[in-house]
Amino acid sequence: MTSSPASPSMSDGKPGTRACVIGWPVDHARSPLIHGYWLDRYGLDGTYERVAVAPEEIDAFFRRFPDSGYAGCNVTVPHKEAALAACAEVEPVARAIGAVNTLWMDGGKLCGTNTDALGFLANLDETAPGWDNEPGPALVLGAGGAARAVVWALIQRGFQPKIANRNVARAEDLAHAFGGGTEAYPWEARQALLWDARLLVNTTSLGMKGVGDIGLDLRGARGDALVTDIVYVPLVTDLLDLAASYGLRTVDGLGMLLHQAVPGFERWFGLRPTVDAGLRARIVADIEGRAP
Repeated sequence: MTSSPASPSMSDGKPGTRACVIGWPVDHARSPLIHGYWLDRYGLDGTYERVAVAPEEIDAFFRRFPDSGYAGCNVTVPHKEAALAACAEVEPVARAIGAVNTLWMDGGKLCGTNTDALGFLANLDETAPGWDNEPGPALVLGAGGAARAVVWALIQRGFQPKIANRNVARAEDLAHAFGGGTEAYPWEARQALLWDARLLVNTTSLGMKGVGDIGLDLRGARGDALVTDIVYVPLVTDLLDLAASYGLRTVDGLGMLLHQAVPGFERWFGLRPTVDAGLRARIVADIEGRAP
């Protein structure tokens, strides 16, 4: 069954609207490139900035936020759980995932949601149409914050997530929190879990910047399985490269980053943007260290 979070309400789109991304560190965040692209494309008078906030300063930052002049912000590591605690109102998806990555002001109250699950689903919907036509077991590698968003998303589409993690207790906590046929397994079980998985999702940092090996023999995967990796640096991880060599469908992680940014932009700037080829080309150029 297809399900998605409710569409966010439109802001008034006042000229000079300011938004930002906060994190520690935050220099690596590509959100300013994404939102800057949309501001330019739609000719909007607004700005989107990076703001570094140290962990010991985050509570004070949120207390001062209503007077900061920002319409809202994105939240990256390590502040997503603190953002959840700071909100007066939180959308159900963020409460379920246990983290907030998008904030806005409404009637003087700080409100929040989590758009990672929406971004994950939108990326697969766009790149692999029909991927959820016949849901079944899905092998999820990892049990961190990203895995929580992925597991929640998969349950909405009728999949039964099987979580394999080095710390099996964390996987068990996640499975217990979500139910819906979700099961936890030790990391060593991942190969056996692969044979009937309709979907394989890597939510770990293995493969990021070419470091680490997931250690799966994909010859054990079913021929119609889809393989996706939330890592997007490099765009084609070793996992995706191996999957493609066996003729399996693959989806890289960049689309998740791009699509998760859409609801926040609409909240703050009053227009729902489109994830298009130009935006993707801009971020790919930045990843590859060249001018767009």
